[in-house]
Amino acid sequence: MGISGMTGFARISEEAEWGSWSWEARSVNGKGLDVRVNMPSGLEMVDQAVRKAIGSTFKRGSLQIGLRIELSGAETVTINDDVLAALMAAYERAEGALATGPALATLMGIRGVVEPETLAMRDLAEIDGALEALITSGEAVIRALHDRRVQEGEELKSLFIGQLSEMRVHTSDAIGHADAQKQAIGEKYRARIAEFDTEGAVSDERLATEVAVLAAKADVTEELDRLQAHIARGQNLIESDGAIGRDLGFLAQELNREANTLCSKSASLDLTNAGLALKSVIDQFKEQAANVE
Repeated sequence: MGISGMTGFARISEEAEWGSWSWEARSVNGKGLDVRVNMPSGLEMVDQAVRKAIGSTFKRGSLQIGLRIELSGAETVTINDDVLAALMAAYERAEGALATGPALATLMGIRGVVEPETLAMRDLAEIDGALEALITSGEAVIRALHDRRVQEGEELKSLFIGQLSEMRVHTSDAIGHADAQKQAIGEKYRARIAEFDTEGAVSDERLATEVAVLAAKADVTEELDRLQAHIARGQNLIESDGAIGRDLGFLAQELNREANTLCSKSASLDLTNAGLALKSVIDQFKEQAANVE
C-alpha cells in the first residue's frame, strides 16, 4: 500500500425510492485521529458503523464526515376533520350558508386542514434496506478518502526520495571536507605556534599533542556515521507500509541534531557550507513529514 498522506476530499451521492443522500469526507493534518461526524438525528446505527470504519482505516488526521438526506415527498395526504369541521361551522355562522364550491376550497387551503404524509428520519429504520444503504455508501466515501490520501502519500514519497538523495550528496561532501579538516587544523596550529614561538620553546612532542587534541575535538566521524545511518533509516521507512508519520518526524529531529553538531565542530568553511546545505534539506524533509499519516 505504501505511505499515506493526511489531506484529501471525497464525495458520494446515492438515491432510492425514499429519497436521495450524499456523503462528504474531508481530512487535514492532525497529531492524532480527530473525527467529527455530522448527520441527521435518529441515525445512531449509521453513526456507529461509520465511526467504526474510520477507526479501522485511519490512524492520524483531523476528519470531518457529513451526511445530507433529502426525503422524497409523499403521494398521499391527510385531512384534519376536526379543524375542517370547526372552520365550516364558523363559515356557516358568518355567512348563513353551507361552505360549498369555492368557499370549501378556500377552507381546505388553510394550513393545518390538509397535510402531506412526509417521511421523517425516524421512519428510515422501518424502510427495508434504507439504513444499510446509508452505511454502505458511508463506508464507500471513507475508502475514497483513503485512496486520495494514499495518492498524496505517493506524491510525498517522490519528494522524500529526492530529499534523501540530496542528503547523501551533502553528507558525502562533508566526509571529504572532514578528512581535509584534520590536516588543515594541524597546519594552521603549527603555523600559529611558529609565528609566536620564535625561540622554539614548544617541543615537537608538545605540539603534536596539542594538534591531536584539537583534531579530536573537531572530529565529526561519529556525526557523519549517524547521518548516513539515519538517511538509510529514512529510505527504509518510506518504502514500508503503515502509519510512519511520527517515525519520520522523529527521524527529522535526529538528522537535524547531527547536522547542528557537524556545523558546530566545523573548522573549515567548506565543511560548514556542507552542513548548512544539509540542514536546509532536513528542514524540507521535516516539513513534509508532518503531512504523513
